[in-house]
This record gives sequence, C-alpha cells and structure tokens, in this order.
Amino acid sequence: MSAQAGASDNVTVVRGAVLARLPWYLRIMPLLPGLLLVVALGLVAQALAAVQQATLGRIWLEALVLALLLGVIVRNLIPPGMTFDAGAAYAGKQVLELAVALLGLSVDVTALAASGPRLAILIVAGVVAVLILGFLVGRLLGLGPRLALLVATGNAICGNSAIAAVAPVIKADKSEVAASIALTAVLGVTLVLTLPLLIPLLSLSNYQYGVVAGMGVYAVPQVLAAAFPVSELSGEIATTVKLGRVMLLGPLVLVVGLVTAMLGTRGEGTRLRWTTFLPWFVLGFLVLVALRNVGLVPEMVGAPVRALGTWLTVLAMAGLGLGVRLAVIRTVGARVGFAVIVSLVLMLAVTVALIRVLAIKG
Repeated sequence: MSAQAGASDNVTVVRGAVLARLPWYLRIMPLLPGLLLVVALGLVAQALAAVQQATLGRIWLEALVLALLLGVIVRNLIPPGMTFDAGAAYAGKQVLELAVALLGLSVDVTALAASGPRLAILIVAGVVAVLILGFLVGRLLGLGPRLALLVATGNAICGNSAIAAVAPVIKADKSEVAASIALTAVLGVTLVLTLPLLIPLLSLSNYQYGVVAGMGVYAVPQVLAAAFPVSELSGEIATTVKLGRVMLLGPLVLVVGLVTAMLGTRGEGTRLRWTTFLPWFVLGFLVLVALRNVGLVPEMVGAPVRALGTWLTVLAMAGLGLGVRLAVIRTVGARVGFAVIVSLVLMLAVTVALIRVLAIKG
C-alpha cells in the first residue's frame, strides 16, 4: 500500500471515529443534501408515471425504473458534488435494505411454493455452475486467479457486495476489486431496461421471468426495477430468488476462507460475521413473510406498510442511479469487461436451461 493510500485510510478511520461520537442529529447532517436530492428525484419519477397513466392510459416506464434513470442522468450530465454522495449512498443501501425487508408483507407463499423444492435446487445449481464456469472463463482470458474469482463471484451471487466480502479473504488488492465492480452498475441498468425483452423471445411466464430476473441481475434494487414493472408475481419471485442468492454468500466466503487458509494465502485479520451469512434485511424479509402468511398482519396495517416499502424502493433506485458513473467503462480492461459480460450471459443461459430441465412453470 502506498503512503498516500495509507494516509487516506487513516483519515477515513479518524473521520468515522469523530462522527460516531457526535449526537445523531449532527451525524445525519452530511446525509441531508443527498437524501433531499433522492426524494426530489423520487417525486419526479412518480409524477412522470402519473402523467403516463393520465395521457397514455397505462404506465410504460414505472416509477422504479424512472427514478433509476433520473439518478443516472443527474450523476453523469450534472454531476453532483461530494455533498450529495453520502446521502445517495445511504439511500442505495440502508433505505434499500429496509424496503426489501418490508416487501415481505407482499409475498404470497402459495405462489412461491408452486415449484416446490425445484426453485431452491435451481438457485444453488445456478450459482455453483456460474461460479465454476465464470472462473474458468476468466482464467482462459488471462485473468489472474484472484481477479477471475472476484468476477465469477460478482456475477454468480450479488455483484459488489459479494466482491467486497470475498476480496479480503483472498487478499485481493484495490485495483482488482475496482476492476471487478466497475461494470456492474452500468450493466445492471442495462439489464433493467432490456431483460423484459426475453419474455416474448423465450415465451416466459411471469413466474419464470421472475426467476430469470432474480438470478441474472446483480444488485437487489436492480432486480426490483427489472421485475416489479412486469408484474407483482414477477417481482415477488425475483426478490425471493435474489435473496436466496444473497444467502449463499456466507457459505461461499466460508469455503473460500477455508481453502485459502489451507493454502496459506488468507488475508490477515479477516473475520466472518453472522451478517455475512444472514443479512438483517433478509431475516426481516423472512419474518414478515411468515407473519403475513399466517394471518398475523391485518390488512389495515399491511397496506400502508407495503405502500411505504414501495416508496422507499423508489428512493433507493434514485440513490442507486446517482452512484452509476458511465465513465468507468473506459477504465476497465478489455479482458475484464469481456469476462464480466460472458459470465452474465452464462448465468442467464444456465438459468433458462434449468427452468426447462426442472420444468419450473409457476
């Protein structure tokens, strides 16, 4: 690590320690500019959706997608200063996690159980297959073993979060991590806009499309934006499948940690936490699914909470869009970019093949 990078890390640690000692109302001050921008973009997105309904008789681009696109436009055409970044990042992570947890009140277990254990088999088989195939593709393209593993992990499980979790375990350096995540945001937005085209091309049902979206799209908010505009069922299935992939991150990190420890290459000071195996929002989602489906949540409570979850999701989309920098495409090497794209295509192909083989119809 360079002296400059070390000094930057030290400044970040000191700044975080100082902020932690401040009262809560002072700690949120740096977030306000970005959060206010996110709220403004969310309101504009909902207004544009309402205009479509009034003038066209239907909504062609849902508020979720519009908020994402508006965030991307603002970030790249009118780049906000650093004062916006903290609040936008908060909306794209913490606000999103709360929104995902609240989505549990919308899930009908009867619909999810239509394919029985076959859906769980598809998730595990798809992730394992893409991990192996993605790693092999990376190595064939000349990527180092650590970088190839990071690219395969990001595509197989959950993009940046998976890469960030695995990187310290295998002692990946910052340049490898940056190269691995550089394309995920841009490709994720592209998938949100183009993935529904697979429905007529492959004759997918709403249930099957939800499986494809949940397996193929990187980040949770991108999954929501790609699936819910198609149908409520697609969104519910996609969310559940995606969270199933997220839950496989813990076992993957554990296996990678054990292997690298045996090889003597594990990163120093690396510790596995329970949140790696079961993030709080996944647990919250599962709890609310259970409460809703055993009848413990009355509709007078469930309806407004679901509406809140939808609004928070729109805000998260705007925050996610504000984090997408189109210029990063120029910084990614051709081999890394090709490996990421091939791994993504493999995930979609493997998912569709498993849907056919396992006869998942929904």
